[in-house]
Amino acid sequence: MKHESLLRQQARQHPYRLLFVTVSGAHLYGFESPDSDYDLRGVHLLPLEEVVGLRTGPETLERTHQRQGVQIDLVTHDARKFFLMLLKRNGYVLEQVFSPLVVHTTPEHEELKRIAAGCITRHHAHHYLGFAATQWKLFCREQPPRIKPLLYVYRVLLTGIHLMRTGQVVAHLPTLYQQARLPFLEELVAAKRRGSEKASLAEADVEFHRRQKEQLEEQLQQAAERSSLPEQPTAGEQLHRFLLRLRLGG
Repeated sequence: MKHESLLRQQARQHPYRLLFVTVSGAHLYGFESPDSDYDLRGVHLLPLEEVVGLRTGPETLERTHQRQGVQIDLVTHDARKFFLMLLKRNGYVLEQVFSPLVVHTTPEHEELKRIAAGCITRHHAHHYLGFAATQWKLFCREQPPRIKPLLYVYRVLLTGIHLMRTGQVVAHLPTLYQQARLPFLEELVAAKRRGSEKASLAEADVEFHRRQKEQLEEQLQQAAERSSLPEQPTAGEQLHRFLLRLRLGG
């Protein structure tokens, strides 16, 4: 992983114990540009005295640093807040737990991955449908249209379809479009990777992409209806007991 030592250094400087830090954003999705920031996401653990006392610690910590010309954005949530987000239909936090681009890990991270599998439900489809709708509006609103929001549309819809069908979290767009046999995405990804974060499409066939989007939305809805995933998360009690052990040091 490029700039791995810089990313690890950023994690080491965190003031709290970390369960994990992984790479999210364009680097995870496989369409980073030369000027893309690194989006690091993770979970920290507040000590007991900063949970039960009058002076409570931060549920969320955000830090941005520029190192050797590379901008690194690190956002971590306390374990309680993160676990509560896992129990909602939040695909974003699932992607952070299961990201294969690992900057910092622990045995607790491995345990969390096992538990988090029980947080996946068929209703995560709504997360991806909503995210795609937001990015599509952004794509259509800007003139000239940018490549990035369009890639997000395809990425989240394909991630959602794959999740509904397999129960596995895959956020890497090149892997997904190869599986889905959508070769036209290869050039879009290549254009983003050789351009900039604000790269635009010289000629955008909006109607073509609208049809593709609508077909994928329909596939995602059908996949959710046919999915064997549960209606509700099954890992609530496990997360509760896991958090107690983390807090109490058991």
